Amino acid sequence: MRYSWRLMLLRNYSRSTLQNPTHFSCFQVYSSSLRSLSTLLRTHSPSQFDNLANGIVPINPYAQLRYKDFVARNFSSEAAIEEEGHTDHVVVVEAFSKFSDSDDIKRELNGVVFTHDMVLRVLKSFESSPDVATRFFDWVVERDGERLSSKSYNLMLDILGLNGFVEEFWNLVQTMKKKGYGVSKGVHDKVLDKFEKDGLVNDAERLKGVFSTGSVDNSMEKIGLRLYRIIRNEVWGDEVEQRIKDLDVTFSSDLVKMVLENLGTEPMKALIFFRWIDESGLFKHDEKSYNAMARVLGREDCLDRFWKVVDEMRSGGFEMEMETYVKVLGRFAKRKMIKDAVDLYEFAMAGASKPSANCCTFLLRKIVAGKQLDMNLFSKVVSVFKQSGGILTDPMLDAVLKSLTSVGRIQEFTKVFKAMGEGGFVPTGNLQGKIAYRLSCARQKEETNRFVDHMETLGRGLDGRAWVSLVEGHCVAGDLEKASEYFQKMLQKEGASGVSYTFELLVNAYCNKNRAIDACKLLCNFVSENQLKPWHTTYKALINKLLVQKGFSEALNILTLMKNHGFPPEVDPFIEYISKTGTADDAIAFLKAMTSKRFPSTSVVIRMFEAILQSGKHHKAQDILSKCPNYIRNHADVLNLFCSMKSAKRTTAAALAV
Repeated sequence: MRYSWRLMLLRNYSRSTLQNPTHFSCFQVYSSSLRSLSTLLRTHSPSQFDNLANGIVPINPYAQLRYKDFVARNFSSEAAIEEEGHTDHVVVVEAFSKFSDSDDIKRELNGVVFTHDMVLRVLKSFESSPDVATRFFDWVVERDGERLSSKSYNLMLDILGLNGFVEEFWNLVQTMKKKGYGVSKGVHDKVLDKFEKDGLVNDAERLKGVFSTGSVDNSMEKIGLRLYRIIRNEVWGDEVEQRIKDLDVTFSSDLVKMVLENLGTEPMKALIFFRWIDESGLFKHDEKSYNAMARVLGREDCLDRFWKVVDEMRSGGFEMEMETYVKVLGRFAKRKMIKDAVDLYEFAMAGASKPSANCCTFLLRKIVAGKQLDMNLFSKVVSVFKQSGGILTDPMLDAVLKSLTSVGRIQEFTKVFKAMGEGGFVPTGNLQGKIAYRLSCARQKEETNRFVDHMETLGRGLDGRAWVSLVEGHCVAGDLEKASEYFQKMLQKEGASGVSYTFELLVNAYCNKNRAIDACKLLCNFVSENQLKPWHTTYKALINKLLVQKGFSEALNILTLMKNHGFPPEVDPFIEYISKTGTADDAIAFLKAMTSKRFPSTSVVIRMFEAILQSGKHHKAQDILSKCPNYIRNHADVLNLFCSMKSAKRTTAAALAV
C-alpha cells in the first residue's frame, strides 16, 4: 500500500480526534496558543552556552582570597546551555567592529559556532552601523549562507533602508526575490516612511509597486502559512495531499523548514508532511530540512521517531546543526531526561560540529545533581569528551563539586573524582586546595581521607596548598584533633621550613576554642621533635591567649622558646597580667625568664613596678621589691619611683583629710 507509514502515524492520532470532534477542536485552540508562545520564543531567543563553572568557590586564605559559594538550584536548563551563544555573539560583534580585514576577523572568530539566532542578534547590534552590518552579512553569505533566513534578509534590508543605503537596499530586494523571500510588511512600512520623508519619490513608488505585484502575498512566508493551515486544519488524507499539490509550490529547504517549524506543536502531522513530500518526489530532504524535523521531534513523547530521523540524517551524510542540538538538549534537560541528553551529546560529538566543553560540564552537573547519581552516565560523558580530543580542566571539576554540594551529595565526591581521573584529569594545586577545604569544612572525614589516599595513588600526593586547606578546613569545622593530624602529615611531607603559616592557623584555632594550653603543648612538641620554628606572630598570639586563659607558667615556657629562636621577648602582656592578677612570685618568675643573666634590664623592672603601682597594688609592689636582688632594691631609679609614689599617696591622704 502506498504511504503505509502514513497510516501507522495516523492510527492513534485519528482515532481520538474522529471519535471526539470536540476534543479535536479544543486541541486546535490549545495548539494555536502554544504556537503563539513558540513564535514569541523564537523571535526573542536566548543565547546558547555559558562557561557553566561558572561560579565562585571558597578557598583557603593561604591564597589570601575568599570566594562566595553559590548554587543556582532552580536555574533554567535551556537558558544555562544557551548562554554560551550570548558570549559568541559578543565576540562576533567585537570582531567585526574592530577589524575589516577578513584574515583578522577569521582569527578572532576561531571556534565560534554560528546559529540562526546568533546571526539575528549580531545584525540587531549593527542596526545603526550599516557598513559593519553589510560586512558581517556578506561574511555569513559567503561562509555559512544557510544561517540566513527570510527573517535575516529582512532585518538586513531594514538596516539598509533606514540608513539611506538605497542602492544596496534594492540590490538585496532582487537577491531575496531569487531566493523566494518577500519583503515583510514591517520592513515595507518603515522603509516607505523613510523614503517619503527623504523625498525619494521614485523609490517610494517602486517600493509600493513591489507589494502591488504580489511580493508579500506570494512570499515564502505566505506560502508557508497556507501550507501550514491546510495541514493543521484537516486530518491528513488524499484531500489534503491534493490541496497541497494544487498550490503548485516549488519546495525549497527554507519553505519546508518553515512549515515544519509552524507545525512544531503537532509533531505527528509535521512528520507525515516530512515523509510525504519526500516519497511523492516533491522535495529531496537535505541537512536543513532534516534538522528542522529533528527539532520538532526532539521531545519526550517522540523519542523513537526523533532517533530514527537523526540516524537517517547521519546516514545521508548530513550533520546535526548546533541550533538543533542546543534546542533539543535544553528540552531533555528541562524534563530531566538525562540519559537521552547524554545519548544526544554522544551523537553530536561524533559529528563534524562538536558541542563545546561547557556542554560537557553542563551534563556532568546535571548527572551529579539528579535524583540518583548514575556513575555510568557520568563516565560515559567523560569518555565521549576525552575520545573526541577534549581535555578535562579544573573549572569543570569545580563546577561538578558545586553541584554535588548543592544537593547534599558531597560524600560521593571521590567516585566522581576517580571517574574524571580515568578521563586523564589531574587537578592543579589550586583546585586540590579548594577540594580539600570543601571536604574538610563539610566534616566529610572518610571522603577527605579517600581523596588524600587517591592523590597518593596517582604518585603525586597533595600539593602544599592542599595541605594548608586540609588543616584550615578542619579548623573551621571545629575538628582540631583531625587538623593536628593532617598538620603532622604535612610536616612530614613538606618539612619544618614551609609550614609556619599553617601552624599559626592551627594555633589560632586552638586559642579561639579556649584551648591555648593544648596549643602550647603542640608547639613545644613540634619545636622539640620536628625542629619547627614558629613565626614571631604565632608566639605573641599564643602568649596573650595563655595569659588570658590562666596559663601563666605555660606562657613563660613559650617566652623561653621565643628567645631561643632569636625573637625579642614579649613583655607587655606579662606586665599587664602581673599588674592586675599576678602574684609576687609570678613577677619574680617572669623577671628571671626574661634574661639568661641574673635579672633583666632595670628598664623592664621599672616598667613592671610602674604598672603595679598605677593599678594601686602598693603592697604587691613592696612584696616584689623585697624579693628582688640588692642591686635592684638599691637602684636610684627604683628608689625614686617608690618615694614618689609614697609622696603622692601622702598628699592624697592630706587632701582628703581637709
